[in-house]
Amino acid sequence: MTNIRLSRSSPEQQGIASAAILKFVERADREINEMHSFMLVRHGEVVAEGWWAPYGPQKPHILFSLSKSFASSAVGLVVEEGRLSVDDRVVDFFPEETPAKVSKNLAAMRVRDLLTMTTGHSKDATQRTVAQKEGNWVKGFLSIPVRYRPGTHFVYNSAATYMLSAIVQKLTGMTMLDYLTPRLFEPLGIDVSAWDSCPRGINIGGWGLKLKTEDIACFGQMYLQKGAWRGRQILSPEWVAQASARQVSNGDQPDSDWSQGYGYQFWRCRHNIYRGDGAFGQYCIVMPEQDAVLAITSGVSDMQAVLNLVWEELLPAMGVETLPADLKLQKKLGERLDGLALEPPQGEHTSPLAGSVSGETYQIKKNGLGIQNIRLDFEPERCQFKVSTAAGEVSLACGYGTWLPGTAPNLGGGVRSTLTGGMQSVLSSGVWTTADTFQITVRLIETPFYQSITCRFEDNKIKVSIAFNLSFNPTEENVLEGEKSPGRK
Repeated sequence: MTNIRLSRSSPEQQGIASAAILKFVERADREINEMHSFMLVRHGEVVAEGWWAPYGPQKPHILFSLSKSFASSAVGLVVEEGRLSVDDRVVDFFPEETPAKVSKNLAAMRVRDLLTMTTGHSKDATQRTVAQKEGNWVKGFLSIPVRYRPGTHFVYNSAATYMLSAIVQKLTGMTMLDYLTPRLFEPLGIDVSAWDSCPRGINIGGWGLKLKTEDIACFGQMYLQKGAWRGRQILSPEWVAQASARQVSNGDQPDSDWSQGYGYQFWRCRHNIYRGDGAFGQYCIVMPEQDAVLAITSGVSDMQAVLNLVWEELLPAMGVETLPADLKLQKKLGERLDGLALEPPQGEHTSPLAGSVSGETYQIKKNGLGIQNIRLDFEPERCQFKVSTAAGEVSLACGYGTWLPGTAPNLGGGVRSTLTGGMQSVLSSGVWTTADTFQITVRLIETPFYQSITCRFEDNKIKVSIAFNLSFNPTEENVLEGEKSPGRK
């Protein structure tokens, strides 16, 4: 979408000192390993926004579980239409998928319990749900034993959100995406082309959306405005109040923002704030008392550290009164925001070894990634890194200390299940870190992930290490070994 949906203002006009935002940005640069973007909205006006290059305002970013808050909104709309009650029993929607013997606890499970992650399961049911051999995730979910009485035991459970999506589709005859498009996405100016689906065509709900930073901010602003947007009531104030309220307890750690209670697919925070969030640092933070919204995308392992930084630097800076203009600091802040960047790898652009290895095909020993051959062509302005598998060849153009765009499939590293499949938009850069080692960084630019590919040459051999920065599984390093193909130079 090219139209600007949120107007812009200086921080001081909205009661925030530019110095506080500047300190937030400087600390994020210094202390947060991989922040990709943020947009701060106060009194309905964007007072600061920034993207760490090569991330930018027009690029969507995978939301992971921040998708859940949008799924909750779909349920709220169906409730408002009178087709659903949060007290409806889950089994009543799927009589054909229900086990022959329904336990007392399964029979008691309500829509409300799906919304609040209190289904009664002893652990997250997602893995067993998606492993259902017929691809029938609803049947898989309903077959899992329900240990506790629903409504009494909080367990974070992405499969519960999937079931909300399945109920919406059952009642409306539309996928959650199709249902939300005219009712939520289009009014907010959000362009959503896809939402990941299960094998039977039901949107996953609990993850699978990609949105731009301003999309997240608009969604949060609509919630801050009690469901209203530009004179139109998107969601009822009653639903917004229920969704954002502490519906259940989820812990007793006073300093943790994962122990302040849970609503309808929203987390309660300290300071009477609430949020939707997703793995590796995707946030929609709504601050009712401050009349503010903060959208963040990132690629971090410590999500609490990001929230701590917000509470320490931004929250105390939000005053009641307009502040005097501080043109000097506003200019300094603007320059800092314009110059945000995650630098490409640094090193030499060539090596005495480059000429002897360029264009060589290396046969790779059998490996779990299915890579058969690797070749590097060192050209004056770039390196072409080529990988061959049984499925074909992938070629990445790597700038020397600069990012070059391209597409590539996921090469492994334990995050296969987090990606949507198919080709990924990437930016690649490579440098010689030593005379015999060429290191490539491949940023999957619509995700929190990047790959480090380290190629070390010795005589006729190559050793290639491939690792991801983040993963839902332990971030294992794949090490490949190979030799030059016979008959070459």
